[in-house]
Amino acid sequence: MDTPGFDLFDRRLAQALMIDGRAAFSRLATVLETTDQTVIRRYRRLHGAGLLRVLGLPVGSRVGLFESRLRIRCVPGAALAIAEALARRPDTGWVKIYSGGTEVGCLVSSRTREDHETLLLQKLPRTQQVTGVSAHNMLHRYTSSPGHWLGPAELSDEQIRALQPPAVSHEDTVRLDDWDHAMLSVLARDGRAGYPELAKATGRSESTVRRRLEYLRGHGALSFDVEILPVHLGYQMEAALALTVPPSDLAEVGRALADHPQVPFVAATTGTTNLAATVLCRDQHALYTYMTEGIGTLTSVHQLEVVPVLRHVKRAGLLSDGNRLSDPPR
Repeated sequence: MDTPGFDLFDRRLAQALMIDGRAAFSRLATVLETTDQTVIRRYRRLHGAGLLRVLGLPVGSRVGLFESRLRIRCVPGAALAIAEALARRPDTGWVKIYSGGTEVGCLVSSRTREDHETLLLQKLPRTQQVTGVSAHNMLHRYTSSPGHWLGPAELSDEQIRALQPPAVSHEDTVRLDDWDHAMLSVLARDGRAGYPELAKATGRSESTVRRRLEYLRGHGALSFDVEILPVHLGYQMEAALALTVPPSDLAEVGRALADHPQVPFVAATTGTTNLAATVLCRDQHALYTYMTEGIGTLTSVHQLEVVPVLRHVKRAGLLSDGNRLSDPPR
């Protein structure tokens, strides 16, 4: 069944881009068995309407970023203002307000330890409307991104294999320079930006930019993600999960959750709970079914907290549609 804004071909194209967000239109056309013009036209329609965007994002653990998932408790009526202030910061990757309207969740990725500590130890605690902050480090991510498709499988195994990018090498941490940051700034807005645009932004030649992008991607320092509002894939319900699992079963449960099609993200974390996940479901009944028949089969889960998401203020480093702010990042 077609979902709002997406027909079958749109979903096939979206899944293809989740596998390789930088794949050439000609390659996409070959795999999808259509023409270059059809792929270009559909992509431009979806992108122009704000239904789909490809983002090139640094992988924090590979480039030395200091990252934490924050849960910020605030006084009633203050959540939106605090979420919008956090969304304006260039070091927040996503910001959301949880059900109840008194708690904000966000991902903070700081270039230096000093910046990270300043936010956690000074700026947030001194905000009068903030009543508490908990910060959790991500120790290991079980879901792979890009490529984690959220809808029913639209591509065959053969098509998926044809689109898979080369294997990533996980060597030492990759150090980014000023030219890298300039390139990443462009890719964070448009992961499919052309090499002429990237060369202009960095002051380097197109061939140099191409080689550097391939290096960063090949060494796991840069990934390409596809942002689609879940509603366009038929998902009306999003929730954050916090799970407690015995350390001996942590990896097994994390991998099991990563295999669930409803779960786009799951990671081992520090804190009173040791697994964090995001779940997308079609409605509240589907969420109940997932809790009882999905998580319910994982006998090692000793404790589960389910926190519905009320609103997204920022997604993947960009202000969400309907929540665009006029103030520049600070």
